[in-house]
Amino acid sequence: MSIRHGLLALLERGQMYGYQLRAAFEESTGSTWPLNIGQVYTTLARLERDGLVRPLPESEAGQRPYEITDAGRADLALWFATPISRTDRPRDELAIKLALALTTPGVDVRSVVQAQRSATMRALQELTRLKYGSDRPEDLPWRLVLDSMVFQAEAEVRWLDHCESSLVRHRPADGPPHPPRPAAGDASDAVRWADEEARR
Repeated sequence: MSIRHGLLALLERGQMYGYQLRAAFEESTGSTWPLNIGQVYTTLARLERDGLVRPLPESEAGQRPYEITDAGRADLALWFATPISRTDRPRDELAIKLALALTTPGVDVRSVVQAQRSATMRALQELTRLKYGSDRPEDLPWRLVLDSMVFQAEAEVRWLDHCESSLVRHRPADGPPHPPRPAAGDASDAVRWADEEARR
C-alpha cells in the first residue's frame, strides 16, 4: 500500500487536515505502519501538484484541510481495481541476505538462519497477541492487516526451516572444486550450477 493511495482513501471519507490523516492512517492499520507528519504533508503536496487533492481555507485554529478531487477519486478507483503485482513490492532483503551469506567467506549461514528464525518467532508471538487483543467490529480493518503480517511471519518461519534443512543436505564439509559457471541462456545447466554452489 502506498501512502499516496492511503491518504486518498482517507480523504474519500471526508475533508481532513494533516494530523487527522496521520491519526486515521495509523488507526486503519492498527499502528502497524507508523507515519510521521512530514510524510503526510510531503505526500499531500505531491497529490495537490498532480491535481488529486485540493487544499481548503484554513480553519480558525489555523489548520488547512484537504479534499479529494474527481481526478483523485478516479486514481483511487483504479488502484482498488488493479491487483498488486509481486514485482511492485519491495525486494526481499532476507532472501538476498542469505544468498550473500552463502557466498561470503567466514559467514556462518546456519547462525544467520537461526537468529532470523528467533526474531521472526518473537514477532509472530507479538502479532498473535495483538490480533486477539480485541474483537470489536470496528477493529476489523487493522485485524486484517495483522492477519496478513501473521501469515507472512508464518511463511517466513517455514521458509527458514526449508533453508536450514537445505543447508544440512547440501553443504558437506569438503567437496569437489567449483564447477564452471554455465554459459548464459542455458537455464537447466544454470539451475544445476546453482545447486552445486549451494552444496558448498
